[in-house]
Amino acid sequence: MNVEPLLVIEPVDFPFLSLLILLPLAWALLLPWLRTDRMVRYVALTGAGLELLLAIAMLFSVNPDIAGMQLVERADWIPSLNVHYLLGIDGIAALFPPLTALLFCAVILASWTSIQTLPRLYFALLLALESVTMGVFCALDLVLFFLFWELTLAPIYFLISLWGIGPERRFAAVKYTLFMLTGGIPILFAFILLGLHNAGISTSGHLTFDYRILLEQLLPAPQQTAIFLLLFFGFAVKTPLFPFHTWLPTVLREGPAGLSAILIGLKLGAFGILRFALPLAPTAARDYVWLMAALGLFGLLYGALAALRQANLRKMLAFSSISHVGLVIVGIAAMNLQGVQGAIFQLVNFPVIAGGLMLMAGFLHHRLGSTDLASLGGMAKPMPRFTAWFLLFGMAAIGLPGTNGFIAELLMLLGVFQASPGLAVIALLGVILGAAYFLGFFRLAFLGPATHPTVASAMDLRPRELLIVGVMGLLILIGGLFPSLTQRVTASAADAWVARMAASPANQGGMP
Repeated sequence: MNVEPLLVIEPVDFPFLSLLILLPLAWALLLPWLRTDRMVRYVALTGAGLELLLAIAMLFSVNPDIAGMQLVERADWIPSLNVHYLLGIDGIAALFPPLTALLFCAVILASWTSIQTLPRLYFALLLALESVTMGVFCALDLVLFFLFWELTLAPIYFLISLWGIGPERRFAAVKYTLFMLTGGIPILFAFILLGLHNAGISTSGHLTFDYRILLEQLLPAPQQTAIFLLLFFGFAVKTPLFPFHTWLPTVLREGPAGLSAILIGLKLGAFGILRFALPLAPTAARDYVWLMAALGLFGLLYGALAALRQANLRKMLAFSSISHVGLVIVGIAAMNLQGVQGAIFQLVNFPVIAGGLMLMAGFLHHRLGSTDLASLGGMAKPMPRFTAWFLLFGMAAIGLPGTNGFIAELLMLLGVFQASPGLAVIALLGVILGAAYFLGFFRLAFLGPATHPTVASAMDLRPRELLIVGVMGLLILIGGLFPSLTQRVTASAADAWVARMAASPANQGGMP
């Protein structure tokens, strides 16, 4: 099978990707030595800002006309196992580091006054989490990827258990950790199977965990099936897909708003499915496309219906996230250019739209002490700027034309319609339900008279908060009015991804 377009390697003189991983970690190690909490906040923000500038510089260094991996960095790590420190980026992943860095900057700014306990440790953990998250997007060696994947657990556990806002925050931290450890087991087994298969067919007999080499191998059907199912269900836990979703509402209800914004803004599980599960086992993926489509559609409808019943903004956003990522999986399952580009576009949108909405929910909780509907109502009058920005983010979430959410949903629906018109109609129903739960919540929370004294006296957006929502809101409009800016980066890599899936041997299944 010819997969040469995916394997182009561009030489690089400047180690962008290593610096993206190491810079936040170095800044995190610096924070405990600072004298004052005020200095800690400014230094943490400076480090996150430098990371954002570096990520933008990396993005401009990527050639969008090249489908394969660029900015590749390689060094020996564990020679006895043929494991390497191997990094690279392509058009599919290139937009994630800048938006990840932007989201972490926003979280640090949003936590400026709300975090009063152990700020050194809090901001150090945030920067450490940013470091390993960058590694997830950049790693091309499967062992290195798995290391970064598992290293996200420690900072998230402590961020939930120490700075969570709910009475069951420690339970939420343990629940999240157990779910992620369980999901990591099948991923590890799949990676081991891939490495052992290469050892059996290579002349050297060495294990290989190089993603680029593994893409060249055509695995036997039974092995492809095992590897695809292990990877798909392992990544589905983090995505999260039904029925592995139950950790998300718990964590978003109990955890700090900043971390909640990161968890629903960065869909690492969906990225893993797109990057590893399908390309490494393309024939099995085509055979089980019905499974992806079914779980995605069920999650889309279930999440939307569950969101309709929520009386708490944070839980509503949790189920909304489950619904939206379900549509992303359906778009990937279409396995055509429109569906995949729409899925990538939506994954790129999540840090801005979903992350922004969760940060605004945190602003409300900081002011009112609750995000329950019973404590809200009539917020439009005392908080007009907050209301206007919240409405913009919500309109992007439901796919209003002129926003980046519309472009992503349109592409996904077009892709699904080409693959299966019947499934496209069901997916469209989920999109309509999304408008219903957001507009219903907005009417009850923002319109009408302010019946609670705390709401009537609530402060509108502060300058720091206005900066956060303003930048994210601007990106929403830019993505909606100039979608070619995003598609230009992803088009070549997405086209090569689709060509690889189409080149796999004919499947027995298919999208119904």
